[in-house]
Amino acid sequence: MTPPVAPANGLISGRKHALDGLRTIAVIGVFLFHTVTDLVPGGSIGVDVFFTLSGFVITLLIMKEYRATGRLKLGVFYAKRLARLWPALLAVCAVVVFVGLIFPLSGWGGQEANAIPAAGYVMNLANYGVFGYSTGGNALSPTWTLAVEEQFYLVWPLLLLVMLRFWKVRTVTWLTAVLAAGFLVSRFLLVSGGAPLARLYNGPDTRADQLLLGCTLALLFTSVKPGSRVHASLQTGALWAGPLAGLALVAAVFALKEPNEAGTWFNVFWTFGPSVLALLAGVVIGSLVLRPAGLASRILSHPWLANPGRDLSYAAYLWHLPIYLLLIPLVPSLWLRVPLAAAVTVLMAYLSFRFVERPIRRWASKKLDPAVVRSAQEPARELEPA
Repeated sequence: MTPPVAPANGLISGRKHALDGLRTIAVIGVFLFHTVTDLVPGGSIGVDVFFTLSGFVITLLIMKEYRATGRLKLGVFYAKRLARLWPALLAVCAVVVFVGLIFPLSGWGGQEANAIPAAGYVMNLANYGVFGYSTGGNALSPTWTLAVEEQFYLVWPLLLLVMLRFWKVRTVTWLTAVLAAGFLVSRFLLVSGGAPLARLYNGPDTRADQLLLGCTLALLFTSVKPGSRVHASLQTGALWAGPLAGLALVAAVFALKEPNEAGTWFNVFWTFGPSVLALLAGVVIGSLVLRPAGLASRILSHPWLANPGRDLSYAAYLWHLPIYLLLIPLVPSLWLRVPLAAAVTVLMAYLSFRFVERPIRRWASKKLDPAVVRSAQEPARELEPA
């Protein structure tokens, strides 16, 4: 039985430059959250946006190949993900550990053990003590988000391919939404059972609904035919829903402080909060894709926002907290330390992109892309007359 091929769809073709700009805004929010928390207590919402955006983008990548070939070369998929993400992470871990060994009293001292779960994509598990003690708060601690995403990537492509084997894309879209709701229920049970904040914050399961909501949106766009009544309805909805969702997220960045003490608000937020934030992020993402000529899309697609989001946002996320912690004892003034940390972060992100990420990514593409091209050509050969 030949797998059903997703229909051609202009909604998922081409690079979405506005989403690159959204990455830039998200990483700025996380940077400000870690440096001037009192001013932007909700800056960690950038992480919620990243999770939803990651689910959306990774599903688009899968569906584009599946649409073209009727299959997904999992080995190539995982190899390209690893080549895209791992080198920059290893470089950060190596530099932080090396400098920490030379200057043990610096903000990078004592990171040798923490580099292992960071480089192994299990920092989220280490942060809530799966390996015997919590590593939360160290210079490499933010790599917990990468761990959540990579753990998700291990499962989601396989599950998606199985579902596409038996059901149409629209059915798979509904099933993915139901699966996201199931993880919300799972988080409710954890909250009701008194799970600690570190478990709720770092769990691969407690963040799965955010990634799956992004996946649901990508599958929806894959199944919608451009110019159809559904497409027109989505565009009409995006006209007002996108700006409202964007304003809600901006307001939350400056007003929302995630609860960390037990109580009613703690229970309500950590049950529904991640899903609500992901839904708002999904509405913004959908609006940007559906209305590429809209004001928000044009602003976020500007090269000053889109190019850093495409090339520098990943490494900037990796470097920002280690650099800030390193500068704390060296630069006492907060208002001097923050812009200096921002400048050094951008510099390190550029060096990472220029000398680590881009060369390895190009090498990997040269080695791996021919396999995808051959796969895309195979169905066409099968349809040729004998």
